[in-house]
Amino acid sequence: MERIIFVLSVLILPAFCFFPTVNAEEVMSMSTLVTPQNMNLEDCNRLYRMPADKLFYMTIAGINANRFSVDELQSKTGYILFTAVGKQFLASVIKIDNNRSMLKITPADNIYYFQPGIVLNLFKYIDVNSLEPLVKIPARA
Repeated sequence: MERIIFVLSVLILPAFCFFPTVNAEEVMSMSTLVTPQNMNLEDCNRLYRMPADKLFYMTIAGINANRFSVDELQSKTGYILFTAVGKQFLASVIKIDNNRSMLKITPADNIYYFQPGIVLNLFKYIDVNSLEPLVKIPARA
């Protein structure tokens, strides 16, 4: 019996070392997304291949879709102040060039201890909906 256990441990345990690892960001559970934790500034920034005005409007739509409340917005400078789970955040849209822009979502009190789902769900909304091109709706005659 001891020999069988030894043979199985020698054959099976090394196999676990060679299994592919899974990226933690792809498999975040629901409890991880809603549990407050320290966030890095790099996790709050994302670069997009779209004009800044389109990213600004998509950010507003993402805030609305996630049922966060918009406190203040200014389209000229490209910032949106919104409240999510009792905490204020500042979403800044920064124009890099004509086809690229960056979205930066930071807490207004500069304390990076919050639920990561707030930022990740907003980025995911923009990623999913940016695949569809925006079209003009024809005016009724």
